[in-house]
Amino acid sequence: MKLRPVLLVVVILTGFYYLTTHVGSTGLFAPWVHRAVPPATVSGANTAPVNGPMGTFELTQASAAPAYDTEEQQNIAVYKKALPSVVNITSTAVAFDFFYGPVPQQGQGSGFILDKQGHILTNNHVIDNAQRVEVTLSDKHKYKATVVGVDKGHDLALLLINNAPNLQPATLAESQNLTVGQRVYALGNPFGLSGTMTRGIISAIRSIRGPNNNPIEDAIQTDAAVNPGNSGGPLLNSRGEVIGITTLIANNGADQSSGIGFAIPVNTAKAVIADFAKYGRVRRPSLDISTLEIGPEVAEQIGLPADYGLLIERVLPGGASEKAGLHGGTQRAYQGNMPVMLGGDLIVAMDGQEIANAQDLSAAMNSHKAGDEVTLTVFRGRKRMDVKVKLNDATDTQGQVGRET
Repeated sequence: MKLRPVLLVVVILTGFYYLTTHVGSTGLFAPWVHRAVPPATVSGANTAPVNGPMGTFELTQASAAPAYDTEEQQNIAVYKKALPSVVNITSTAVAFDFFYGPVPQQGQGSGFILDKQGHILTNNHVIDNAQRVEVTLSDKHKYKATVVGVDKGHDLALLLINNAPNLQPATLAESQNLTVGQRVYALGNPFGLSGTMTRGIISAIRSIRGPNNNPIEDAIQTDAAVNPGNSGGPLLNSRGEVIGITTLIANNGADQSSGIGFAIPVNTAKAVIADFAKYGRVRRPSLDISTLEIGPEVAEQIGLPADYGLLIERVLPGGASEKAGLHGGTQRAYQGNMPVMLGGDLIVAMDGQEIANAQDLSAAMNSHKAGDEVTLTVFRGRKRMDVKVKLNDATDTQGQVGRET
């Protein structure tokens, strides 16, 4: 009696083994299996067999092109709007080999169209020292370009191409009220790969030093990938409008994107373009003074009322500061082996912005142009006072005063 349960289990297991290994392999129960377990389906897709020497493959294919989501639609719209305005710039310079033989060297950058007359804006370092500059439009047509103006201080250059039909100018926005976190797009030709767009956000608005150690005020920092060849290309907002000109990357020695790129604010470029249009050159503003930077130790030694600022050593006769009534130094002294003049006015602010050193003053001046009126806060002895100064054109007085500002 005890063997019956054991025998029953053995019979059941034997039958199950036979059905699964012999009968199941013939496909006898396949219709029943398929009815019990319906095949998986993918919405909006169908299967298509592909036959070949290796057998048959059942591929699942979409039955229709997928719709773009809202974010993708915006990316595509920005690209389509801005691409016709972006150009590739090739500059050719001549170097000399060991035997003084001329060797052409090429560099590449980007730029964008300003008007239908063929004016193009780019970085000065893209075309600096070039004997030949060539512009390639988005339609692949190439044109020889003429450099009509450069501003090394702001690292900007204005080019001109002739007889180019149907040019599409870029739309320039404002850069005054940009916000960290705002979405931005960079278009250009990194490593010569024309028509490349990357996307990121504004990471910060900060003052930096440009390629020639020139100060760039309110530079736009972004994590949008920019690489060699992006220089001079536009940085765009989400409407495809230019808010900056891509100029450099923080690469820590590696010649590629590190996630930290910088662009010159477009308002700076507008001021430079306006000077080119009105005067044929950039009128850099000047106070017509030479100055001595003051720190805590120097301030204590000579008894100044502030431990920072710029001490006016000399004012240029007939210059902006002399006309405003500012005073230069009257007492000769020495700082190390260098003679300095003490007793002049001490500049501590411009338009309410603290001026602690020469870099602060240079940065403040970059937001102005010749002919602007600024308010300098100075100490004359122990007396603090505000003086209005109409800025002069630095080109008119260049070289007349050493270390002039």
